[in-house]
Amino acid sequence: MIDLRSDTVTKPTPGMLTAMMHAEVGDDVLGEDPTVNELEERVAALFGKEAGLFVPTGTMANQIAVRVHCRPQDEILIESTSHIYLWEAGGPAALSGVTCRPLDGHHGRLAVAQLEGKIRPDDMHAVRTRLVCLENTHNRGGGTVYSHDAVTAIAAWARRHHLAMHLDGARIWNAIVKTGISAAQWGHAFDTIAVCFSKGLGAPVGSMLLGPRDLIAHGRRIRKLFGGAMRQVGYLAAACHYALDHHIERLADDHANAQILAEAVATVPGLQLTPAEVETNLVWFEVHPRLGTAKQVAERLRGYGVLVAPLGDNVIRAVTHLDVSREQCRQAAAAIQQLAK
Repeated sequence: MIDLRSDTVTKPTPGMLTAMMHAEVGDDVLGEDPTVNELEERVAALFGKEAGLFVPTGTMANQIAVRVHCRPQDEILIESTSHIYLWEAGGPAALSGVTCRPLDGHHGRLAVAQLEGKIRPDDMHAVRTRLVCLENTHNRGGGTVYSHDAVTAIAAWARRHHLAMHLDGARIWNAIVKTGISAAQWGHAFDTIAVCFSKGLGAPVGSMLLGPRDLIAHGRRIRKLFGGAMRQVGYLAAACHYALDHHIERLADDHANAQILAEAVATVPGLQLTPAEVETNLVWFEVHPRLGTAKQVAERLRGYGVLVAPLGDNVIRAVTHLDVSREQCRQAAAAIQQLAK
């Protein structure tokens, strides 16, 4: 079975498993796991930040960021299809008493013009606008990448208005490879950044929140509150180290493989790429009713040996990743073209 449901379905490579088995570990809650400490320092330096906090999931990293930047009755300005807003179970409200003000972007990307006029007045009847959250690459936007100029402009606008900036950078590694813009250049625009190791980089578990030392120290307390403090977690951190050493540059292969799938989708009447241009490793497409529902189309593809993710009545996502080869993507493309028959 060729599994294109997500880049989270990867298994550790033999080299990664070896690195995990030989990890030096200690009690991370006591600050004594050397592999975790090294990873936090390494990734913080990579993005030009003072400190890092290793956590189990990207959702936890994002929600800790919301908590350290905001207090109850605060509001986030966020794109309406962002992961934080759509797919984190109402975390800002449930965990931090914070509301979201969703703004419709262009395939997940906002511009300063859409933020202008959205700051709430200083009035007891209103929530306080406190934080701007961006997502890069943008999952529901189709793996789209912000331009660095757009991010820089939004950051300048936010700072003029004394707003904090957070990046959901679960797939920022894909943006780095796609654009050639360094981690530190992306990092400069944001107060905090969440990154994942368990998607395109292929680690089994792990994300990190990056930012100023005082905010990360506060975040460590919130991690405990949210149940994310772990013990001999260096075994997982070792997988992340291995991923950083071996799996970043190869993301370009995933991007090229996604183009093979996108070209196949474009040839099938009744399927429409959304967006029309695939930039990284995510291929989103809509299904015309004459082909059935997204679930029905996914079942047909399963019959051809290809797994995709129906994520709406008429929307499907296919994701390329470490465990899918170029030849398998060609086979999946042939299966997609069978839908035209």
